[in-house]
Amino acid sequence: MEISFHGAARGVTGSCHLVECAGKKILIDCGLYQGGRELDEENARPFGFAPEEIDVLLLTHAHLDHCGRIPLLAKRGFRGEIITTAASRELARLVMLDAAGLEEEEAARALRRAKRQGRRAPEVAPLYTTLDALNAMDYFGRVASYRKPLRLGDGIEATFYDAGHILGSASILLQLEEGGRRRRVLFSGDLGYGGRVILRDPDPPPDADVVVMETTYGDRPHKALQPSIEELYEAIDGTFHRGGNVVIPSFALERAQEVLYYLREGVEADRLPASLQVFLDSPMAIAATEIFRHHPECFDREAMELFENGNDPFDLPGLSYTRETAESIAINRIKGGAVIIAGSGMCTGGRVRHHLKHNLWRRDSSIVFVGYAAKGTLARRIVDGAKRVRVFGDEIPVRARIYTIGGFSAHAGQDELLAWHRRIRQPEITYLVHGEEEAMERFASLLKGTRVSMPKLHQRFRL
Repeated sequence: MEISFHGAARGVTGSCHLVECAGKKILIDCGLYQGGRELDEENARPFGFAPEEIDVLLLTHAHLDHCGRIPLLAKRGFRGEIITTAASRELARLVMLDAAGLEEEEAARALRRAKRQGRRAPEVAPLYTTLDALNAMDYFGRVASYRKPLRLGDGIEATFYDAGHILGSASILLQLEEGGRRRRVLFSGDLGYGGRVILRDPDPPPDADVVVMETTYGDRPHKALQPSIEELYEAIDGTFHRGGNVVIPSFALERAQEVLYYLREGVEADRLPASLQVFLDSPMAIAATEIFRHHPECFDREAMELFENGNDPFDLPGLSYTRETAESIAINRIKGGAVIIAGSGMCTGGRVRHHLKHNLWRRDSSIVFVGYAAKGTLARRIVDGAKRVRVFGDEIPVRARIYTIGGFSAHAGQDELLAWHRRIRQPEITYLVHGEEEAMERFASLLKGTRVSMPKLHQRFRL
């Protein structure tokens, strides 16, 4: 029995871990690296294992940094079975198709730029295409239900537990047996926390001998939610008084839906104007919101009661969905009084970059970040105080008011991560992944009763 780490090793994105047992090779996630050019190049490098030898891929959830390289995996020879929850299956299809479209768009843009500048056309090919993403869906097989074991082979079972992170998200327990030895290996996936709207609280973790654990916020507590909601309302009020627009770079899954939920509550409580003009300018977020409506079985009691009473928790009077490019372009003619929610949350692609280009230089506008921004991303450069940033090849001065509201993050904070780990009853070893090194080291210093390892990329260990 062995485990190896092929992504999110001393980094936040690209989750990908491999377990080998009883002649089977089981991959946990296959995510995209997100950040600067160096990470883009990492996506195209070999996986560190032979894709054609993977028997099963278990997907914890549908965020891009956990599912974004699945089309590439299939393109390079994977022919096994992908198992995930029903909601994650729908969302992963959406995420992978969107990523493929952005890859194709970026390659075409590089070609146009070279021609415009009179340079020789670069040899730029997308990492994978829309067809590759569609082909990858052929390998999605059985659907996992929470707390119901699935047999993966002789002596191998997988059980999914609700992680409370995004719709359909899961922690995964592997029960392994080989040569008379038994090991229980628990993958946290990305963990949410209790008391959020829309989704249920995370399941308590089962006991395990080995834990592979995310540490995105391992170095700090989660900001309180209610002050974050108030800060969002105040940012909108202040921006409207200055005559500008509010641009919210938002992850299409979960964050966009939560923001809509709180904007609706703000209007209903007269905390925001009844005439509030909101644009959900993300075909992916629009489609994701529809998928949310298909899966009320994942909701907490409050959100479920809204649906049962005929109220849509994601709808408000001034909400407009902008699916077409022409509609998105038209938003930039609005000089003030608009809330524009657009992807992507880290500003690495999507329509939000167009809105940043039209609003970053305006002192009367605001950019409100409501999620994590990885190192090397445009969002992180803005959050860290850059005076000028490059958007679509142009240098844009940053004059807009910048808000970073951490309480909306779907990730558990340090306190919740520690509480989750304590409930496992002292595993023999804990591998820390999916975090910046400083966060991992801080979190490692707080863990008691377990050996701690922070694996490097492609490092292997015997279980």
